[in-house]
Amino acid sequence: MRFLTTAALVAIAAATASAQAPATSTTTTTAELKVGDQAPDFSLQASDGKTYKLSDFKGKKAVVVAWFPKALTAGCTIECKSLAEHGDMIRKYNVEYFMASVDPIDKNIEFAKAKSVDLGGTRGVVEKKEADFPILSDPTKATATAYGVLGQSGVANRWTFYIGKDGKIQAIEKTIKPATSAEDMAAKLGELNVEPAKK
Repeated sequence: MRFLTTAALVAIAAATASAQAPATSTTTTTAELKVGDQAPDFSLQASDGKTYKLSDFKGKKAVVVAWFPKALTAGCTIECKSLAEHGDMIRKYNVEYFMASVDPIDKNIEFAKAKSVDLGGTRGVVEKKEADFPILSDPTKATATAYGVLGQSGVANRWTFYIGKDGKIQAIEKTIKPATSAEDMAAKLGELNVEPAKK
């Protein structure tokens, strides 16, 4: 099996990101969420066996929800790889962070535990660490719809929501670079003045 180089990973990630349709043609909700809006509450099962409710973090921690289209695919695997390998940069902040998709829970558990993902054909294999953060599953698509991320193809757009301790949306990133997801997320948390993690 052939292993992808970093340059190839970046090329695949760039191609994946550029292939996404613009937000205006892919959302299925009537009102688009914006900065300052109250983030829709959710209660979703995660790859670590727990169920997470957004409201449980209110007044305690900021929350980041990184929506992705489909487990075990190129761009999503590269994004997960970045977050798993560089999560220490994110954990410097008082934040709970998740990846989330409309995949069934068993698929996201498989994705979280995978140490390598065969992309098939000439694209080779991506080696990655097991995810050390929860991957949320929204198979009913209700939460994805509430966040306005559900595309016409029935999967989530690759958008990341930054939610403050007050439960309000602080930022929405719609242009994600999978290969540098962790670094970009940490930089955004700093830009938003999220408090440092308590030691």
